[in-house]
This record gives sequence, C-alpha cells and structure tokens, in this order.
Amino acid sequence: MANKKKVIVTGFEPFGEHKVNASWVAVQELERLGLGEAVDLYVCEVPVEYQAVESLIPSLWKQHQPQLVVHVGVSGLATTVTLEQCGHNKGYKRLDNCSFCPASQCCTETGPDCINSVLDMDEICKKVNDSDLGVAVSVSKDAGRYLCDYTYYNSLYLGHGHAAFVHVPPLGKPYSSQDLGRALQAVVQEMLKLLELNNTEEEHTHNEHCNHKHQQQHAHS
Repeated sequence: MANKKKVIVTGFEPFGEHKVNASWVAVQELERLGLGEAVDLYVCEVPVEYQAVESLIPSLWKQHQPQLVVHVGVSGLATTVTLEQCGHNKGYKRLDNCSFCPASQCCTETGPDCINSVLDMDEICKKVNDSDLGVAVSVSKDAGRYLCDYTYYNSLYLGHGHAAFVHVPPLGKPYSSQDLGRALQAVVQEMLKLLELNNTEEEHTHNEHCNHKHQQQHAHS
C-alpha cells in the first residue's frame, strides 16, 4: 500500500521512582498489537533529558514526515489514561536524569505560552469511553511542566499541532500493560479517524472557497 499513514508513538525511559516506565511498556504493547494495515507505525524510547529531547524531536519529524506523533508518558498521579489537550512553553524548573534544566526554563523563546493539539481530546475521550474498552479515559490541560510537557510542546510547535500526548498510570495501578496497550491502540485509531475527518472538511471548505471565487470571476468577466 503506497498510501500508508505514518504514525510515530514514543514512550519514556525510567526516571525517579519509575524504575520501569509504564509508558514505554505500553508503547511496546501497542507495537505488538499494531494499528492496522493502513498505518506504518514507528515507536521509540525517549530519554528523560531536556537536551536529548531538543535534538530527537526535530529529527523524528524531519526524518519520518509523520501525519501524527503521539507521545506517551507515565504519571504517578494518574488513575486513568489521560489525554493532554495542550503543551506549555514555560515553567521547566525540575531537573532531568542528567540533573539539568533549561536556563530559560522554557521550550523556545519565540513560541506562544501554550499550543493546543489540532485534535479535540474531549471528542476522542468520549468515543473511547463509549466503546466499552474497560479502561477509563479522561482529558487534562496540564501535562505537568516536566519532560512530558516539554516533549509535547516541542512536537506541537514543530508539527503545527499534529501531535498528541497520553499520560498512563503506573503498571498495575490499576491497569496491566495489555490494558494500556489496548487503550493506546483505541485512542490512536480514534485520533487518526478524527484527523481524516478534519482533512476531509478542510478540503471541502477549500473546494467551496475555490468554486465561489471561480463563480465570482465568471460573473465579472
């Protein structure tokens, strides 16, 4: 199939009390399940380091030219699979795995304070929760001002909003790796459906606009 959709899904390496990072375990489970024949899925593990993220994220976008990038992170506070609507530019004071944090405490000096994903996370959340998956999904607007938020903002900035972030709870609290893999699969499939819908609507609006202009020119000629 020449017209495969390219999707990148990332998880994070262990950090702090997370000796096993549930996000990377869940992403590996998703890789095992796949996203169907029409999707070319690429997964990778992201270091919990600001400077590594700063070089890795642009190279992922440039090298793969994906339709969508989904970052997955673990949150010790989460009890549901949580879809993050936006990423934040400022407030990065927590030290990473190399005991480093950006001197500016922000992602990019020139960017807006907050960037929203083009995806409506409330809509995706509702679809997945209505599907009897057996894993609860919720929505958040605060990805935590650490490597998760930092990575998300960088991807949103580079990908013009065509990125998403999913927080998962630690393994067994309450979900198994299989549960989290299934949840990621359902979430990413809904994201792709919504992107497809958005693209169709945009094309429709663009065509209407072109037709309208053509009619106007015709009327004046």
